[in-house]
This record gives sequence, C-alpha cells and structure tokens, in this order.
Amino acid sequence: MTPGRVRAQAGGDSLPSLPELRRLVAANRILAHEGVVDAFGHVSVRDPRDAKRFVLARSRSPALVELADLMEFALDGTPIDARGRTPYGERMIHAAVYEARPEVTAVVHHHAYGVLPFTITDTPLKPVIHTASVIGAEIPVWDIRTAFGATDMLVRTIEQGRDLAATLAGNTCLLMRGHGAVVVGASVQQAVLTAIYLQVNANVLLAALPLGAPEGLSAEEVAAATAAQFSPLALDRSWEYFCQRAGVDPV
Repeated sequence: MTPGRVRAQAGGDSLPSLPELRRLVAANRILAHEGVVDAFGHVSVRDPRDAKRFVLARSRSPALVELADLMEFALDGTPIDARGRTPYGERMIHAAVYEARPEVTAVVHHHAYGVLPFTITDTPLKPVIHTASVIGAEIPVWDIRTAFGATDMLVRTIEQGRDLAATLAGNTCLLMRGHGAVVVGASVQQAVLTAIYLQVNANVLLAALPLGAPEGLSAEEVAAATAAQFSPLALDRSWEYFCQRAGVDPV
C-alpha cells in the first residue's frame, strides 16, 4: 500500500471486511473527492449476504466514512443493529429503491451543484457526451410536494421513498426538485461512475446552453456507449483512476 493512502480497516463491532463493503467505503471517499457530495449525500450497497438488507454509513460526511461506520438496514429503512449510532435521515431513498428494483445493488443520493439548475427549470438534463451515456436517455424529475405538500424537502418516510422510486421507475437517474439527484447501478462501481458523469454532463450542458441548442445523444448512442463504458476493461480502468485520485486502494 502506498504511504498515506486510505485503506478500510475493520475494528470492534464493524461489519465483516468484505470486498463489497470496502468498495462502499472507497465509494464515499471518491464521491467526496470528485465534488459530487460534500458534507451531505450518501451511497449504499445491497447487503452481499442478504438481498433483503442494504448497507449504508451512519450519519457522517462521506469523506470521513470508515468501515466501522457502516450499518445494516431492512428494506423499510429500519436499522438492524444501531448500537446507538444515528442513521441518515434520508435512508428511505435507498430502502425504497432496493425494495422496488431487485436488480439494483448500489444507490447514490447527492446534491451536486452542477445538477441543481436542472431540478428547478424546465430545461431537461440529457446526455450530451459519450462518457455520460451511462446516465440514461431519460431522467425524470420528482417533486415531493406533488404528493406530500410543503415539507422540509427531505425524504424522511418510506411512503415518500416509495413515491420517489415510482417516479424513478426503470431509469438510472432521477432529479429531485430543488434538492439533488438519485443514481442507481448494478454495482457500486457503476453507480459511482454514473454519479460522477451526471455532474460532468450537467456542467458541459450548462456551458453549452448559452452557445445554442445542444445536440443530445440518440437512444442508440446511449445504449452503445453505455455498454462500452460499463465493459470490464473501461469500468476497471475508471474505478482504479478514481480510487487513485481519492487516495484509496482499489478493491
């Protein structure tokens, strides 16, 4: 291990140091380093030992998450063994998505600044560059007040989470009005890469809009480019790169 690099360490009552859980710790560090999350935001994985549970850190800034911070939850958001730790209030996003989407094994919720303008205007966030094909051709926008009226904008109940998951439907990304985004993936590597390039694509689109009408990718281009981006060669290369940037060992 290179001196100064971060490696997830098991300790005390930590969950087992499984590769999937060490990748979850790395995912937190990567998303923080890339500016996708700041003090807020979170990433989870479906429990590799029990598909009816998921693993998410305790309420802590992603840049600081360690293996000992990881907690297990049921698909209604109930902690399995809290041991006095405070969970994220918006864990219901993760719970409801895992409940609705059996094929999803990782969920990211973030408030990336470049994405936010597309949550409060009628300008659609659509893929315009090939590396961002992974965000999908369609990105729905969910507004919590439609079903729940005036709230603090946070997804605090499983009913709110299920309403969000219904709007997400079979898509990869969802925008939350005046709040942020939800990204899902078949692996934590895919979810992290998608969350990063959702922000990159948003920044490119924001830069292009004053110049004229941006040309988006076609559905066929999205499908072909996504297959390329998620091929083992490209995904492994990307994961290693982003781990190196964040100072974590690739897992």
